[in-house]
Amino acid sequence: MIARKTKAPLPSRSQAVIEADRKGKRSTINDIARLANVSKKTVSRVINDSPFVKAETREKVREIIGKIGFTPDPQARGLAFRRAFLIGMIYDNPSPQYIVNMQQGVLDAMRGSSFELVIRPSDRAHPAFLEDIRHFVERQKLFGVVLPPSMSEDERLIRLLDELDCPYVRIASLSLGAPETMVVTHDYVGGTSAARYLADLGHTQIAHISGPSTFRSAHERRRGFSDGLAEKGLKLHRKFDREAGYTFDTGYAAAKSLLAAEERPTAVFTGNDEMAMGVYKAAREAGLDIPKDLSVVGFDDSPMADRVWPLLTTIKLPIRDMGRMAAEKLLAARKERKEPAEATEVIPTLVVRDSAAKPA
Repeated sequence: MIARKTKAPLPSRSQAVIEADRKGKRSTINDIARLANVSKKTVSRVINDSPFVKAETREKVREIIGKIGFTPDPQARGLAFRRAFLIGMIYDNPSPQYIVNMQQGVLDAMRGSSFELVIRPSDRAHPAFLEDIRHFVERQKLFGVVLPPSMSEDERLIRLLDELDCPYVRIASLSLGAPETMVVTHDYVGGTSAARYLADLGHTQIAHISGPSTFRSAHERRRGFSDGLAEKGLKLHRKFDREAGYTFDTGYAAAKSLLAAEERPTAVFTGNDEMAMGVYKAAREAGLDIPKDLSVVGFDDSPMADRVWPLLTTIKLPIRDMGRMAAEKLLAARKERKEPAEATEVIPTLVVRDSAAKPA
């Protein structure tokens, strides 16, 4: 004989109400949590239509709510209502242009709504980082947060936001979580495109100036670049490999080191456009012409890329669009999903301008 599992009956309305009346009060969110055998936070998420609840749990909680006739406290609903109009953007990217572009994209998504944007620069290496963010989220009563790299890559921060029941969307070079929480930018693909382009031009002595090792995007761009060179039978030699900080000054210092060496590269791929501008300065000081003596390829396709001379060849990431996509995804979390969430993906593309040519 095969034993069959039967669905446990839900408590009747009279049972729950009688139990609440014994205490002289109406049923509360705590009663719902106890009857559903879930946390108070989970009940709150169901009431506020959060997507971060399993369908089975959501159905169970709603059935109990309907059975006992529970109505959320108006004052509590008012607090939630006030909380729903602030979106935070927490960042540590050292490139001001990147952050401005990202911020504009978030504002694009919020235009016409009642939401406002609150930005928060932070230092992940600071001992008080997590406590500061906790205070920021709780003090501002944020509806949710947008996390650009490298904040999006910090699992300590993600655990904290989960604990605070604060929704988030992460922008990262590869998928790090559930589709509804991710905008994936595939930085690896951009790195391979840069390598193939320079190799096809005929360069064999190719240098790379990467972003900081604390950024996963820097690793992905470097990994893609190295693999792209390998496809062409080339190698990223240690003598042509430099780490910098995604800033003009660090790009300039790394380029000076490369160009002062006895054997200098004929081409440089930088981890972002701001560092590429540093390469321009170092090349000019060394008396080198771009692209005749030195080819340069950047990453991001920031506004400065077509405002310098020669115009910068670069890998395009639509940063403003990425900010918009992340904010739209965050706002969509307020709505009931009938279909599973899909991943939001961005594929980098090569933009050919004037800063790269065949080696002399």
